[in-house]
Order: sequence, then C-alpha cells, then structure tokens
Amino acid sequence: MSTHLNSRPGSAGITQTKYYTFASPPNEVLLDSGERLGPITLAYETYGQLNADRSNAILALHALSGDAHAAGISADDNGVSAIEMGMGGDTGPQDNVDYRRLGWWDNMIGPGKAFDTGKYFIICSNVLGGCRGSTGPSSTNPATGRPYGLSFPVVTVGDMVRAQRHLIEHLGIRRLLAVSGGSMGGQQALAWTVAYPEMVRACIPIASSARLSAQGIAFNEVGRQAIMRDPNWRGGDYYGSEPPRGGLAVARMIGHITYLSEESMHQKFGRRLRQKERFGFDFSTDFEVESYLRHQGESFTQRFDANSYLYITKAIDYFDLANGHGSLVKALSGVQARFLLMSFSSDWLYPSSQSKEIVRALKICGKDVSYCEIKSSYGHDAFLLEAAIQTDLISSFLAHTLANG
Repeated sequence: MSTHLNSRPGSAGITQTKYYTFASPPNEVLLDSGERLGPITLAYETYGQLNADRSNAILALHALSGDAHAAGISADDNGVSAIEMGMGGDTGPQDNVDYRRLGWWDNMIGPGKAFDTGKYFIICSNVLGGCRGSTGPSSTNPATGRPYGLSFPVVTVGDMVRAQRHLIEHLGIRRLLAVSGGSMGGQQALAWTVAYPEMVRACIPIASSARLSAQGIAFNEVGRQAIMRDPNWRGGDYYGSEPPRGGLAVARMIGHITYLSEESMHQKFGRRLRQKERFGFDFSTDFEVESYLRHQGESFTQRFDANSYLYITKAIDYFDLANGHGSLVKALSGVQARFLLMSFSSDWLYPSSQSKEIVRALKICGKDVSYCEIKSSYGHDAFLLEAAIQTDLISSFLAHTLANG
C-alpha cells in the first residue's frame, strides 16, 4: 500500500467503518412483509464535514454487491473496491495505491470530485439484508444465538430506506441535500423521495429504474437458482460449514455479463485465447472471457454471503415505485426534490427508456427534473466508470441545489 494515501489528489483519505444499532425489542421495525425485525445494525462510513446548519449532507446508496465503503482507503481492509463491484475498465493511473482497498465510488467521492468532500458531508451505509456489517441473514439471531439463515425476513428496498432513515436521524440530520446511487442505489434514492419527501432536497438516480424489467428478474432468478441448487446451500443453513461457493460464483458470473455491453466485451476480450495458441478441445479455459468470468465468480465468493445475494436480488425484483399509489405519476406527485437522472447508451440491463419513463412522470407532475443520456460503451458498469461527465453534471446540479436552498 502507498505511504501517501492521504495526500493522493482527490483522496477521501483513510476511512473507518462505524456501526449504529437501533430497533431493539420491543421497538422493532415493521417491515413491508408484515414481520418485525430488531435489533438492527447498519454499517456506515462518512466523508467530509457536516456544516453548522446540517444542510450539506448527501446519502450515497450502493448497488447489489456494494457496501458502506464508498470512498477513500479502508482502514478495516474489508471494504468493497470499485474493481470488485464489477468495473469492466481501467480504474485510473497505477500510482502505487492498493486499489483493493479503494471505495467502490472513489472516483466520484472526494475533494474536487462530483461529491466534493470539501463542500459536502457524504454518508454511505451497507443495506439491510447485506453481509458487510449490516444486519442480514448471516447475522446472529438473538433469539437462537445462531445465524438467521432463511429465518431472516424477506426485505424490500423500502425496508432498506426505512432503516437508513433511522441512521440519518441518529446523525442529527433533518433534511438531506441529496440522495444518489446507481442501479439498486438509484432505486433506493427514488424510494427516499416518495417515502420521505420532506427529507430530500435533490435526487440523482443513475442507470436505474422505477421497476425491474421481466428480463432483469429472469437473470436474478437464474442466479438464485444457481445458489439454491448447490448442494452446499443446505436450505440456507450452511454457516459453520462449506458455503455454496460454486452456486454463488455462477450467480456472479451471470450477473456480471449483464453489467457489460457487447461492445465492451468485444473490446476487452474479443475471441482471444487464454495463454494458448489453439483450442484445447476439452472443457478447460480456452477464451480470455471465460477466465475473466471465472475470476469474477471466485473472487466474489471470498467477500459475499450467498443468502444475502438471494435476499438483495429479491428486494430488487420486488421494487416498484408505483406500488400502493396506482401509477408512477401518482407516486411522484408528492415529491419535493429536484431531480437529475442519468442513463447510458449501451446499458441494456437498465436501458435509457426506463429513466425516460421516470422523467416523463416527473414532468407530468410539474417537478424540477433534468436528464442526460451519456454515450458510453461500458454498459451498466458505466455508472462506476464514466466519472468525468458525471462529475460535470452532478457538481453543477448540487451547487445550484445548495445555493437555492
């Protein structure tokens, strides 16, 4: 690791994960399923300084495989890096920094970056149901003294947001300057504006949607089936024994394909062979793309819990911003935030049409909304990679929001 981490241009510095526990019995949180859950612990990190009137707080919301470590260098050495999140391209100049410990949105959070820690106080927490410090199926059930496993209640994006509100109130923040995230993070951001309109001044959903498509649900289900058909899954009760690494690795491989575009896969791999000049005429690794996917799958099993993968993908599937409102227009009619939506031209998992649907609904409601489709070949991964143009758009949007508060 570099000895100059804090002096790295734009670095958020050394970061430390913190933990907040709430909802102890008899004050459990009521979930969308009707079940009650408590106590709940959320792992979180903060970057920058909260100003005197507490008006500069921004909540950064992670995608499926993310965690609380969004920026800087993890002092705990257990955060999720941008590389592990699934970035398909270069992460930047190789300046002797251990990129394994850089936060998953490090190219967007820090001094002078899109979410400028010289101006704003950034908060990121691991979602409810996760496995990176927040309460989830791998956590100990206080009633039994054993990991929850499948006795953990199914959670929704709404439940995740409800838990985050407890954390925000614990930090003494009554209103957030902005909520932002990509993919599932964008879904959480949208849910915030509908559930707690008075608490959000601005919303920046990136490469996201008001609901997942049937195709997206299908990919998630194949991943879940890969896990549940692994003999080591044992009905979710595998803690203390060999976990279902094979099934989880396949689930990650499937998911990772959806994060890339055909063009990015062609540019990165093509049909190049892996350390050989001719086909092996067997079932060993022939192509570079095979090697890449196997590596992604195997490395994912070292840091993620298979049951959390089941729960979080199910939460994504269930998410529908219009639920309980009758329509997307009605759901967004009461929001008070101004919006900046971004999508990417080659993203086929969360295509631009899904962002445009949200934009149309907001315009019908007469809300303040801006939208940009960014030309990129990176596919869904672009929200992690296309930092320059996102920085220009977000910096201007946030500055205007703060100045007109």
